[in-house]
Amino acid sequence: MVPLRDENPSRITPYVTYGLIAINILVFVYELSLTDFQLAQFFELFAVVPKELTASFSGIPVNQPVPEPLTLVTSQFIHAGFVHIGFNMLFLWIFGNNVEEALGSLKYLVFYLTCGILASLTQWFFSAQSPIPSLGASGAIAGVMGAYILKFPTARVVTLIPLGLFWTTVRIPAVFFLGFWFLQQAFNSLASFDVRAHIGMESGGVAYWAHAGGFVFGAILGPLLGLLSDRAESYTH
Repeated sequence: MVPLRDENPSRITPYVTYGLIAINILVFVYELSLTDFQLAQFFELFAVVPKELTASFSGIPVNQPVPEPLTLVTSQFIHAGFVHIGFNMLFLWIFGNNVEEALGSLKYLVFYLTCGILASLTQWFFSAQSPIPSLGASGAIAGVMGAYILKFPTARVVTLIPLGLFWTTVRIPAVFFLGFWFLQQAFNSLASFDVRAHIGMESGGVAYWAHAGGFVFGAILGPLLGLLSDRAESYTH
């Protein structure tokens, strides 16, 4: 299932959401200018390397110019390919605007970055000795989705569905679309216990633990920041 848009449009211009998308795209364009060797160095420097993060938490120097804990933020803005960034930015564009409207732009930015950090820490917890970089905005965006499902459970998401050789669109309530997505991530997270890490992530390069963790933390942090308050309600439909 591929989401195309929601039917609960924002009444404000979601500047933070658009800004995050723009930064991610600009960083990816920069990545495209690098050689394979330079790109590997870039990932090593700015992505989360679980083994180095573990050493940093233990007070062991890792001899990197960028402090390893800072990569919990910088890793959220780098991607491994066109499909990776394409789907991430699509989900952020669809679900981010309403959550930004409900929280307010400043709280939303704090919420987004915090969800990304906690999602990366969730993934790190289950692969603490992996030497391979882990990267992408998926964990932060999963947090946005976790908040969205609480605030807009009945909003309908226009979704592209494959039917053999053909495709069709259906309108699926957000609670079902995002609930199904979360159950997929949770199931694959548990299944990944038997799978060796690849590309710093689990099962074919997908960070399922970061996805599941980000979603849960988003559902927790959103209400703590006032997502369900009367003030937030006044900004939404």
